[in-house]
Amino acid sequence: MLRPLPVSDRARQRGQGMVEYGLILALVAVVVIVVLTQLGTAIQGKFTQIVGALK
Repeated sequence: MLRPLPVSDRARQRGQGMVEYGLILALVAVVVIVVLTQLGTAIQGKFTQIVGALK
């Protein structure tokens, strides 16, 4: 039977901190993607209006 290796509290906290940073980074990436998608749609609509006005 395998026993888990002893891990110090400091190492465990460091690992937890890295996981938290990773989760925050993932959340920021999702927000950026959503904002850019919405902004891209709005910009496309404006270009369509401009092209329509030029015709």
